[in-house]
Amino acid sequence: MRESVVLQNLRAQIAEIEGVGVRHSVLPFGVDAIDQRLPGGGLAAGALHEVAGSPDLADDASATIFLAGVLARIDGPVFWCLRWRDLFAPALHLAGLHADRVIYVEAGSDANVMLAMEECLRHPGLGGVVGEIGKYSTTASKRLQLAAEGSGVAAFVFRRASKAEQSVEGTAAMTRWRITASPSEDLGIPSLGRPRWQVALERVRGGNPHAWIVEGCDATGRLGLSSALVDRPAAAEDRQVAA
Repeated sequence: MRESVVLQNLRAQIAEIEGVGVRHSVLPFGVDAIDQRLPGGGLAAGALHEVAGSPDLADDASATIFLAGVLARIDGPVFWCLRWRDLFAPALHLAGLHADRVIYVEAGSDANVMLAMEECLRHPGLGGVVGEIGKYSTTASKRLQLAAEGSGVAAFVFRRASKAEQSVEGTAAMTRWRITASPSEDLGIPSLGRPRWQVALERVRGGNPHAWIVEGCDATGRLGLSSALVDRPAAAEDRQVAA
């Protein structure tokens, strides 16, 4: 018993040193295959996370809805900082993120987006802070991570492919995600099935990268696994990706 307590204390100290923010809550996805790969069983509040779309197709739609679904399941107002307002609000609403919860900050440049994010992250009680940034420095990511830790608010850097070439360098982000569209289920009739995405966890602090095929967010922001996907062999369902 004493050994178990000692190990728990050591883990807590390591987590604090690494900036894991053990005093903050986590937001599970509700999909065991994903939650089991994340420290604490979900996305950590009071931490920085990165989200990106497909760089080859310059497609950010799936990543945008993925991010909206995450924020829809967190209480509190959301500050979405971007160069100029070019989001399609009804699409966010379909993922459960209602327009009356989102405050847009039109900053005009990546540098101003960073400043706006830091200022917003100083205020506890927010649902989350998003910043659309083409690329940013390791130092800038550390500043955002520290600001998120201090307030307990989840911070998301959205690396939109349409804004700039996404050069990946060292980052203080706890997780990095890449969301790309995947073919929907064949219904056997002329119709459209629920959208599917490849959700790739490219980086997770203290863990290994992984990828899954999931069904896109529903009206409450939740991902899903159809019976066809659940029954697939693990090797086909979970594919490792390069960090």
